[in-house]
Amino acid sequence: MLVVSLVVAGVVWRTLDQPINVVGQAEFVVHPGATLGSVGTALAQRSILDVNADLYRYYGLITNSRGPIKAGEYRLIEGMSHRDLLALIRSGEVVQRQLTFPEGWTFNEWRLYLQAQMLITQTLEGKSNRAIMVALGSADLDPEGQFFPDTYQYSRGEADLDILRRAHLTMSEVMLKEWSKRTIGDAIGNRYEGLILASIVEKETGYSPDREKVAAVFLNRLQRNMRLQSDATVIYGLGSQFDGNLTRRHLREQNPYNTYLNRGLPPTPIAMPGLAAIRATLRATPAPYLYFVARGDGTSHFSDNLEEHNRAVAKYQISNRPSDYRSKPR
Repeated sequence: MLVVSLVVAGVVWRTLDQPINVVGQAEFVVHPGATLGSVGTALAQRSILDVNADLYRYYGLITNSRGPIKAGEYRLIEGMSHRDLLALIRSGEVVQRQLTFPEGWTFNEWRLYLQAQMLITQTLEGKSNRAIMVALGSADLDPEGQFFPDTYQYSRGEADLDILRRAHLTMSEVMLKEWSKRTIGDAIGNRYEGLILASIVEKETGYSPDREKVAAVFLNRLQRNMRLQSDATVIYGLGSQFDGNLTRRHLREQNPYNTYLNRGLPPTPIAMPGLAAIRATLRATPAPYLYFVARGDGTSHFSDNLEEHNRAVAKYQISNRPSDYRSKPR
């Protein structure tokens, strides 16, 4: 009888060493509160197991000392044995997915992007921006500019607020570090002002070699109490009213973000600046520039006096779009 039992055990053991029925790879979700029995049944229903589900549950019970199964999404790989599968769902090594937030997105764009993700838990619906910042422990901050654009990993079922929490912490850490390494002296008074200006630089140019020069233009204007006259801030202030066509009427409309009418920085950032824009702003090399005009190829021409700037405008301004600070500075 003992010999028969040992033979049976040996057969069972060898069976558990056989690969599961997966071609390539497949995802399998262990739901919260799942048991070995329910997991075995679910695996059998998907024809992943090549052994009896009750036998698989029994194997799990006699190896219970190796730990409980853990909820989450797991990636099953072709060639994995039945024992490997059980070890995997005991390990908690769940599938890591990715979300990428590009530089220059606004907080509204972040919210819409998160809302479109089917595999994260939605908790932000119906919450105001202020309520979100309260939940993140930063009730005194406007959300704009407060989240670092990057690629973030997340597991299936993770809450949208948790992803925002990590991005918010990252931006705080980045700004603290970069502010401590600033080389622009007291041109701007604090980290928040640095973040605001970096967001404007982010939106004004995507051409890396021009970032420091763009920052220098704005820093020089701030120090001379000149209006920034940034299209990007005006467009942000218009919000949903902006249809892609910035008009002279828009430049005359009073709102806190109209830097044609208001001196100094706008009240908040206008987007999420990336590391390159932050560094270009806080470590901008001194330059005499007060003006710049887009060449039409993604680069800009920089001038330190109005006469030269007007010549550049005449050369590069190829449309009759409304004047901005680059084409008709005040």
